[in-house]
Amino acid sequence: MIHLFINALAASAGGGLTYVRNLLPHLAKRSDVQATVVLSRTLRPEFHNSSNIRFLEYQDSGNTARRFWHEQTRMPDLIRRSKADVLLSTGNFALRKSPVPQILLCRNSLYTSSDFSRDLLTRRAYSIWLDTKVKSVLGKCSLRWANCTVAPSAAFARDIQEWSGHSVRAIHHGFDRDAFLGDGTPLPPGVQRELDASAGALRLLFVSHYNYYRNFETLLRAVPLIRELIAPRSLKLFLTCKLKPGENPGLYRTDAAAALLASLSIQDSVVQLGTIPYRSLQHLYKRCDIYVTPAYTESFAHPLVEAMSCGLPIVASDLSIHREICGKSALFFSRFSEEELADRISQLAHSSELCQELGKQSLERSSCFSWERHTAEIVELAFSLSGKMKTRVAQIA
Repeated sequence: MIHLFINALAASAGGGLTYVRNLLPHLAKRSDVQATVVLSRTLRPEFHNSSNIRFLEYQDSGNTARRFWHEQTRMPDLIRRSKADVLLSTGNFALRKSPVPQILLCRNSLYTSSDFSRDLLTRRAYSIWLDTKVKSVLGKCSLRWANCTVAPSAAFARDIQEWSGHSVRAIHHGFDRDAFLGDGTPLPPGVQRELDASAGALRLLFVSHYNYYRNFETLLRAVPLIRELIAPRSLKLFLTCKLKPGENPGLYRTDAAAALLASLSIQDSVVQLGTIPYRSLQHLYKRCDIYVTPAYTESFAHPLVEAMSCGLPIVASDLSIHREICGKSALFFSRFSEEELADRISQLAHSSELCQELGKQSLERSSCFSWERHTAEIVELAFSLSGKMKTRVAQIA
């Protein structure tokens, strides 16, 4: 038996929330693990009680600096009192003086991305640029403080190693296909109406809230080019966000992207659905023809695996991480080239055989990702760090 102390205070949105939502149910099924989980009070109702998992709730201040200070000053005492064997830090930052061996999960590629820095300076987003620089310093220090750092993909692990000089282990994030496809909750009526109204059109889907690193502008600039290439067939690009102030997390301004809708006259081709409940998201994937992502930096990209599980062909920016995750299920384009993006979409629009082949590859590739397998690797790593591996091997034998 091993006792994990899991710091999940940073799991409030995006990949961090996806991670905790999937890790904890699999830990709850294991007889060789006991866990103490620190998480925000707002997130606690999502998780059922379990005999081997204890929850410590904290009010989420929403302030990264305040949370970091709280973790550094109060977390060591909580860990000692819990009598945990290993600390699992899920939020990119490690505990400086952990009283037990520490596994750091690093999944934020913004700290290592030169494209993101250039983008922020071009947009004059100086406050976000400075915030990212400060966090990158803390992130690099965290790699030194942790006993082992884990990245969700091999490509991102290499990026971190080149950036920091520290060794990083790659353990793929998982995917639970049965859970994702098993919920029959329908899409909201308004979304259903938008999909019904697009019958006959080529339906593209991009699942993301608005931010700069997902490179929305390149995708939007490609829309008129795609329309020309696939004419007379019409085009609908579905976004799971709205390009309006206050509609997205973070400090990212939607002005530039919203202005493109008007300047390119593509308002009728771009459908801003807003956030879609996760339990019904599978139905949106299945109603679309192609999944597209123009992101210029990533660490894993869960929507790619979700799209693949629904048999969608993929068109993705040519990142080593996208190639690792997608395998042979995607066509790739230079990340800032709307012309190449439009060409790849056109290739699929004019070839049902290519769509079917990529769709088949997608289904096969999605089966390579497993939260159960990910959890097992994390637990094995924890046993190794705790010094309990010999006892565990003897028990298994």
